[in-house]
Amino acid sequence: MTNFLRRSLLACALAAVLPAALSVNAYAADWPSRPIRLVVSYPAGGVSDVVARALGEKLTAALGQSVVVDNKAGAGGAIGLDLVAKSNPDGYTLGFSSISPLTLSPHLGKPLFDAHKDIVPVVSVMYSPVLLLGTTRSTAASFPELIAQAKAHPGDVRWATAGLASLGHIMLEQIADQSRTQITHVPYKGGGQQLNDGLSAQFEVLSTNAGPAVMQHIKAGKFKALAVGAPSRLDTLPNVPTLAELGYKSANMTSVFGIFAPAGVPAPILARLNAEVNKALALPDVRQRLEATDNVPTGGKAADFAKQIEAESRANAQIIKAAKIQLN
Repeated sequence: MTNFLRRSLLACALAAVLPAALSVNAYAADWPSRPIRLVVSYPAGGVSDVVARALGEKLTAALGQSVVVDNKAGAGGAIGLDLVAKSNPDGYTLGFSSISPLTLSPHLGKPLFDAHKDIVPVVSVMYSPVLLLGTTRSTAASFPELIAQAKAHPGDVRWATAGLASLGHIMLEQIADQSRTQITHVPYKGGGQQLNDGLSAQFEVLSTNAGPAVMQHIKAGKFKALAVGAPSRLDTLPNVPTLAELGYKSANMTSVFGIFAPAGVPAPILARLNAEVNKALALPDVRQRLEATDNVPTGGKAADFAKQIEAESRANAQIIKAAKIQLN
């Protein structure tokens, strides 16, 4: 091949690629030109909904377009992320969810979407401790006492979670397997209705993320904090042991939440979203709202978030296989 021919082929290739690249950059430069839909994978009223709306307010101010929260609950968060994964990758539909639909659901049955190909992590937002709470129907004064009751009366202890394949469900299954007890799983579509039914004592125990409403109900004596999934005891609940302290190290987990987009959104838009969310998480009022209820703001690079999700997915696959967890 002559040098002239090589140069001609290169020129043709560049001529084909450059218009598309310029078009993407021009599109990204004009984004956003209309409201953005932020799909929250859980019902209104839970901690994820509260945080998503707080971020939506900050992004609305930063981007100059309204960020509208749309709650789409179900299947442990997978329904909402499935909607995002199948949306037009134009930057106008985003998702706010825990990472469970990406790290748990694919190992527990036929997933609604491909966690590796159909959706991309934009930015990590926070991690949230998981509280195990006794309702007024439970007579257990501690978590070991609850387990003792479950052993003495198989199936009588009912444990409510945010849904099938949710983090709470996996923690329940691990604890039941390790303690060799039979605990009845009561799955919900998210935290809001689960809390309401817990307040009316429709079951004995629930697992839920830390949040303003939850802490208020604990202080009022409507729930009793029995244990927490967290790296260490919470400053707000210093007498409540972690699951690791109680001997359930593999079940001592926290919920990680972030913002996601359908695969194919132009890189400049993803980069701007990442930057704006990081700026929002650095604001004192946002950090204070999260930290006041033991939720820890994270932020960081999208690539690091993706690596975290992949690592947790591998670890969960091993846990699920070892505990023989299945969705009925």
